[in-house]
Amino acid sequence: MSYLANIFVKFNLIMRNLRIPAKLICFWLMSYTLTVLNAKAQTTISLSANDKGRVFEGIGAVSAGASTRNLVDYPEKQRSEVLDFLFKPKFGIGFQHLKVEIGSGENSTCGSEPSHVITPEELKDPVPRGYELWLMAEARKRNRNIILDCLPWAYPRWVGTRFSQSSADWIVSFLELARKKYGLELNWISAGQNEMGTDLGWIGNNLRPTLDAHGFSKVKLQAPDDDSEFWQVFDKLEKEPKMDKLIDAVGYHYIDGREPWEIDQKTGHRATDKAKESGKPLWASEEWSQSGEEWGGKGALYLARLMNKLYTLDRITKFEIWCPVDGIYNQVIWANTGALQADAPWSGHYKIWPSVWTLAHTTQFAEPGWQYMDGACGQLDANTWKGSHVALRDPKTGDWSVIIVTGDKKKIKLAVGDGLKTGLVHLWKSTEKEQFVEQKALKVTKSGLLLDLEANAVYTISTTTGQTKGTFGEPPAAKPFPFPYTEDFESYKLNETPRFFSDQKGTFETISWPQGGMCLVQAVPDEGILWYDNWLLKPHSLVGDPNWQDYAIESDVFLKGGDVEIGGRYAHRDKLGFRWILSRDGRWQLNWQYTTLASGQIQNFLPADWHHIRLEMQGSQISGFIDGKKLTTVSTEAGTKGMAFIASTYDRNFFDNIKVEPLVNK
Repeated sequence: MSYLANIFVKFNLIMRNLRIPAKLICFWLMSYTLTVLNAKAQTTISLSANDKGRVFEGIGAVSAGASTRNLVDYPEKQRSEVLDFLFKPKFGIGFQHLKVEIGSGENSTCGSEPSHVITPEELKDPVPRGYELWLMAEARKRNRNIILDCLPWAYPRWVGTRFSQSSADWIVSFLELARKKYGLELNWISAGQNEMGTDLGWIGNNLRPTLDAHGFSKVKLQAPDDDSEFWQVFDKLEKEPKMDKLIDAVGYHYIDGREPWEIDQKTGHRATDKAKESGKPLWASEEWSQSGEEWGGKGALYLARLMNKLYTLDRITKFEIWCPVDGIYNQVIWANTGALQADAPWSGHYKIWPSVWTLAHTTQFAEPGWQYMDGACGQLDANTWKGSHVALRDPKTGDWSVIIVTGDKKKIKLAVGDGLKTGLVHLWKSTEKEQFVEQKALKVTKSGLLLDLEANAVYTISTTTGQTKGTFGEPPAAKPFPFPYTEDFESYKLNETPRFFSDQKGTFETISWPQGGMCLVQAVPDEGILWYDNWLLKPHSLVGDPNWQDYAIESDVFLKGGDVEIGGRYAHRDKLGFRWILSRDGRWQLNWQYTTLASGQIQNFLPADWHHIRLEMQGSQISGFIDGKKLTTVSTEAGTKGMAFIASTYDRNFFDNIKVEPLVNK
């Protein structure tokens, strides 16, 4: 009482001297007193081998929406290092589950990922386009027990409808390609369209029979992978017991809500009693979608708090983040999202963000198949989810781990019951200042273990060993994108995406020209079945630096139909930037986004020939050239800087000898 009495005396002096209202002083006093008492209070966490919580299914990531695009172009050394941080057990994150997009050639967030079957003719021999199967192979190379999964965002037009026999064939052919080309056996399919629901009849009548008929009877199905109608699928499954048997897990996105990204928000989509009592695994099949660069705010500490909360409150046993790595150009939407950053392959520079280590506080201390101890999962303070704890045990060995995230400072007592290991335990700690630091080993006695915990920190206490804070030393320094930039495509094989090009809609891939040499073609013949409607102007691909200002882009082009364009000072994902457009009938047009600045017609244009087009942007002067002849110059104050791009209608149009070079002011 003397301690609190002293506080009252000090506040009384403040009230007299500063003339602050007594009610306000009392409010401050109560808040401060509660904070002090909470810090001094002790929370007891009791571990018991008889505690029957749910089975832990792992921490995973969703590589989709072209978020991993730039990683694949890194020099081999740095690329391997980043992959180790992502997937190597007890080194960095060590993701235990990887779900990838089945590409469609349509935009799925930060770009478009190419389809393994662009036309129905390819169904007999799917093409290993893109990088997702490569990523899964690299993940399994590092962790042979990693769980692999896939999900479509959009579909090629030829499948007809998203829930058809053709779409089932398209999905199963992805598994066949994984098996044939990479020796991969996938464990799961998310049986729906990303955030667009599913069709139980399609699963029962098309997808499951097609999987079984092609030798994939062991592949399990998760549904609906949606971000709406939370948990309503259980009402349908209750009425359709045959369908209920086909769904092995149920997953939803952003169960705790997207906005305002606060751990105590009231807008969550809590798992229903019916969901919890169903016996089915419940998954947070896409969560977070924020940057792990910062510690506070929406960053690494929030991520750790969210993982604890979703099991304790909703019994979520698998937690998957979007996205594993920020491999996104800075001028593209959702740049700087992910657990670590690898978006500059031309330099080899990457960044290991704090979220790597808050994830490691779980992944390095518990394996899928461990079991939660529900009685040891809860809040440190009943009024907030800033401080929480979960506990897991290995039912085979008696090993255990407790992951604690704090809000205020806290004292805890850890009591370990029969059937669990005691003796020496290991303590790891992360704060804003320093992450994943092993502390002095501690001994659990019969009376338990007492710990004083810092505020806003993450701790893991565990009987397990072998954890490391992996490192390769400093990566290469960051450098600007190479300028000038040239690409003649001669170093590529068939069906490859050229280095540094980031397709945003459609698919631009390398192809051999009948008269010799390699070039680039827009390969998608029709707009697909979109993830969301009205996305993006036309097939296009970005390259370069968002800070480029005065420069020229040029290319050789061959038109099979429609039109092609080259452009620069990219400013908007739908409207693009300055656009130099050439049609197959010889019409040309210079646009700023949707606004036409100049246009004309080339007389005696020969569509069966290659043509050379060039766009110069110097200050406010924008000039267009075709076959070496300047056709227009306009003066405009629109668009001062941005990346370069190429574009095409949904026609098989070709590009070659692309060059981007600086223009020096005269």
